[in-house]
Amino acid sequence: MRVDRDAVALDDPVGASLRGNHAHLARRLGHAATYVPGVATFSAVPADADPAAWADLARLLGRGELADMFSCPATPPPDWEPVFALDGRQLIWSGSSHPDHPAAEAENSVVVLGADDVPEMLDLIKRTEPGPFWPRTHEMGTYLGIRDRDTGTLVAMAGERLRPPGWTEISAVCTAPEARGRGHAARLIRALVARIEARDERPFLHAAEANTGAIALYERLGFRTRTHVTFRGFRTP
Repeated sequence: MRVDRDAVALDDPVGASLRGNHAHLARRLGHAATYVPGVATFSAVPADADPAAWADLARLLGRGELADMFSCPATPPPDWEPVFALDGRQLIWSGSSHPDHPAAEAENSVVVLGADDVPEMLDLIKRTEPGPFWPRTHEMGTYLGIRDRDTGTLVAMAGERLRPPGWTEISAVCTAPEARGRGHAARLIRALVARIEARDERPFLHAAEANTGAIALYERLGFRTRTHVTFRGFRTP
């Protein structure tokens, strides 16, 4: 197992991404940052954010808007209404995996998805609900898909989301109900791992604690839990 490198960047994956690889997709004010509309709803303030930082974020987002704080542990002022809190975990690549599913290898090939594929990507997201995905989310990194060999329909996808220095998050892993059990998710994850490591970066991902099936898959593919987190969202005053 490799030694973790620069894992401290994963303590604030949203903020580190917005300050670095995703600076071109960021809106910033003072010590607050968020993504431009249509890309992601994630926002960031320092872990020890003072009232001024929260005020900056409120101005960025607007009145009564969702502040999706992802795994940021900072506590907002009391007039910020809690919207959700979800227990989860952060997993990192340990450098080991198992062979591809032979049926998936024989029947379908992995393709790169782009802007023209967004309607199908959004439809698949709606059907499978793997997590937040918006019309411009694909701009955060490379998204891969698998199409049915006979119909050409997009039946599985996964892609790159947060990109703190030295790391790339794998996200939006989903498979249409009628195409499950064929190893599509595993193939897509392995393909993304190979792309990420080719850039001399390391893969990581997040999962809800309740999603035990996904966690088991990630562990079989070579990921291990780094830390437990709580995903939280608030409504701006």
